[in-house]
Amino acid sequence: MEQLTDQQIVERVRKGETDLFREVVLRYQNKIFIYIYRLMNHKEEAEDITQEVFLKVFKNLYSFNPQLKFSSWIYRIAHNETVNWLKKNSRYKKESLDENDYLVDTIHDDTDMIKQLDLKSDLTKINQVIAKLPEKYREVIILKFLEEKSYEEISDILKKPISTIGVLINRARKIIRRNYSNI
Repeated sequence: MEQLTDQQIVERVRKGETDLFREVVLRYQNKIFIYIYRLMNHKEEAEDITQEVFLKVFKNLYSFNPQLKFSSWIYRIAHNETVNWLKKNSRYKKESLDENDYLVDTIHDDTDMIKQLDLKSDLTKINQVIAKLPEKYREVIILKFLEEKSYEEISDILKKPISTIGVLINRARKIIRRNYSNI
């Protein structure tokens, strides 16, 4: 089978080639599961939510705007499903975003943080630090550094202004630097 873009697959599935949806699942299942798992740190629930995400994607494929990036759309669905699950389960409280988070701090070079933390040499330590971040910071760090999303994509997924994404990433980096040196 020729290598189709996400947009081509969506278009063909919309035209009735529903078997092609399997390709969407193959491309995104592991990425979406890992993203959800990193947000909540519960394997079974992450597996269930991942299944729900793909059911919702299939069901809503006709409402997808092909002018947008498909990966941002599917990550947005994953994010929403995870947040909804967290809200329903009181032991996992979603931390509300403080309005002041939009206003302060500056954005620094992303490669600087990666060099300082030496991600490849100490993934366990990094994962421990990320897992302890407040949810609003954990989300952006996972999307930026582990899922390798751009600021614009993160903004689309989380439905927050790009400036807010920059502020959250900057603050998360400060927390990571502080906590990384304490482990």
